[in-house]
Amino acid sequence: MAESIRREFIYLWYYFDLQFRQIFAFWALGILIGSVVSVFLKKQIHSRMAGLQNKKIGLWGILPASALGILSPLCMYGTIPIVASFSKSGMREDWIAAFMMSSILLNPQLFFYSFALGTEIAVLRLVVSFMGGCIAGILVYLFFKKQNFYKFTEFNLPENRDRDSNMVLRLIKNIWRNVKVTFPYFLLGVLLTALYQRYIPSQWIAGLFGSNRGLGALMAAALGVPLYTCGGGTIPLISAWLGEGMSKGSAMAFMIAGPATKLTNLGAVKIVLGMRNFILYMVFSILMSTAFGLAINLFL
Repeated sequence: MAESIRREFIYLWYYFDLQFRQIFAFWALGILIGSVVSVFLKKQIHSRMAGLQNKKIGLWGILPASALGILSPLCMYGTIPIVASFSKSGMREDWIAAFMMSSILLNPQLFFYSFALGTEIAVLRLVVSFMGGCIAGILVYLFFKKQNFYKFTEFNLPENRDRDSNMVLRLIKNIWRNVKVTFPYFLLGVLLTALYQRYIPSQWIAGLFGSNRGLGALMAAALGVPLYTCGGGTIPLISAWLGEGMSKGSAMAFMIAGPATKLTNLGAVKIVLGMRNFILYMVFSILMSTAFGLAINLFL
């Protein structure tokens, strides 16, 4: 009995160590880049977004708004007060929708995590997140011309924790905060991946997400709702799935539906949408992630 337990531990450690060493460098790079953007570029990014209001570019404004949303390093609870200030100053809601949607789907830190899955997947994720923000902006423009889509109330700008006068110390503190928040999820993701690789037959994943690519994208999008907890934590699992037959489209569906329906994001989104628009948002997120996944499976 003891020998059997020891052997299983050795197997699990082998899978854990393998995944950890494969993913860790990308996680660390993502932390570094995300902190650099947060400390040195956050104000400039949000100032650029605010500056769009002075430009008479109409619906085309969703393009820079979606791009700036991806560049923004804030979490959703940090983003809401910012866009609430945009709204109070009269910014168009379709631009706000594009900024918020792309910000939910991707940020600089998560983008660099994604390179652990290969350059093609990382670039696809960037393109799909940008397009997702643009589509959200277009839909708000088309269907909410005569009524407000958002319901911002009593939001204040969050406290800026990057206030140390020494820029090096400010960066170090930001990196440490990001490590404290994400590293436990990263370790959990690696552990779950090791358990999966040891005990789940690889043909199951190939059957679910590989052979039937249309149904696979839908199932991956649906699984992204309950399984997605943290971007860094899911990268090891997706990496293992891709290695055992998951299609790129199914992986993308999971990576789009996951952030869009992550519990911490949903709490913030529901606050500013109200129940009816929140339901519309959920339906949009699942349909969009499935459609992108299916398109990638069909054309790539």
